[in-house]
Amino acid sequence: MDDIAYEVNFDGIVGPTHNYAGLSYGNLASQKFKLTVANPKEAALQGLAKMKFLAELGLKQAVLPPQPRPDVGVLRRAGFTGSDADVLARAHREDPRLLAACYSASSMWAANAATVAPSADAKDGRVHFTPANLVTQFHRSLEPPATAAILKSIFLDASRFSHHPPLPCALFFGDEGAANHTRLCGAYGSRGVEIFAYGRSASATAIPAKFPARQTLQASRAIARLHQLDLGRTIFVQQNPASIDAGVFHNDLVAVGNQNVLLYHESAFAEPDAAMEEIRGKFEAACDRPLHLIRVTESQVPLAEAVETYLFNSQLVTLPDGTMSLIAPVECERYPRMATFIQRVLQSGTPIRSVHFLDVRQSMQNGGGPACLRLRVVLTEQELAAMHPGVLLTDVLYESLTRWVERNYRDAIGPDDLADPALAEESRAALGELTHILAITQSYLSA
Repeated sequence: MDDIAYEVNFDGIVGPTHNYAGLSYGNLASQKFKLTVANPKEAALQGLAKMKFLAELGLKQAVLPPQPRPDVGVLRRAGFTGSDADVLARAHREDPRLLAACYSASSMWAANAATVAPSADAKDGRVHFTPANLVTQFHRSLEPPATAAILKSIFLDASRFSHHPPLPCALFFGDEGAANHTRLCGAYGSRGVEIFAYGRSASATAIPAKFPARQTLQASRAIARLHQLDLGRTIFVQQNPASIDAGVFHNDLVAVGNQNVLLYHESAFAEPDAAMEEIRGKFEAACDRPLHLIRVTESQVPLAEAVETYLFNSQLVTLPDGTMSLIAPVECERYPRMATFIQRVLQSGTPIRSVHFLDVRQSMQNGGGPACLRLRVVLTEQELAAMHPGVLLTDVLYESLTRWVERNYRDAIGPDDLADPALAEESRAALGELTHILAITQSYLSA
């Protein structure tokens, strides 16, 4: 008999240095809003409101703390000297893009934090975590040490949780975490099928012409080995290079899956028919329920509009009554064609029966929708009891985090604000306070 298990959404709390530096090449929203003024307080409150909404739907919800920024240590390694204020001022004058990278609050997009395998899929019966190395984008490549420390502080029990170091920091092993990984299954506690989408491989002949393919086949295969997955229930499928060039920097912009449903754009994969045939075959062999493959055509949803609205970056969740719901950005509701398509899906007889449109616009303008903000971790009741409880969202924690944001966050940050030493001090003080709220070790602050 399968263990009772839950999908827990771990959302990244938007950090106090949230700004629009346009650092993510290939991310169209990031480029569109480059060097405009961001509102960190609004961003963090929008993220918390989304978390609270999901918790009120009856889902398990948790938080991941922001990473310490600015990363002055990186600036010093790049040759900037003096006091922290001197370092920030000189970096702003001489290399503002490097300074912006060291200030980036991009760890808010927890879908890129790691790849996770549940105990039901791993041969040793433990939950496996591999932090993403994020080597294709410099500002994100700064995150893995703190990510690893945070995950280890939450999932401490070595008999239940297995932590792997990030893959070697080389483009050969480019790894972007769960944004390119989907798990399909029956019940969460039963064994499932794990799908790894990759953009390039050492031998690939079809590659994007404009934007970088961030995930490699070699990285995906390495993670499958580390997580002790059964290759008979593991699938490696190549992203469509043309879609990457159209702004699909991660596969979760064109496909979203949950349990026995996979909603995907027809342009998502390089060889979609072969991919779906393999997915269906392995799912039917491993799982105990029918599989719903929902193919979205270009005529139904043009790829450009999918990228603009982040339709596929909705969270697809199973509610306590067993039906599924799309947690979509409000942008989908405002595009008539998108809203019409969603209503057709709700009436098509699949497990998806409802939709909720949420406002995460501050994140959207920086290139991340609802699904970007969360890392999915399937946990049995015993594993849930073994994790650090201080990060599980309750009404009390929500109120504490809301007050913390309102005390510590600015209403506006523009490019020149990154030279202000007071911003760095505010960020450090805020994160120190947060460790007490979450009752989590401060060790990750110096990881």
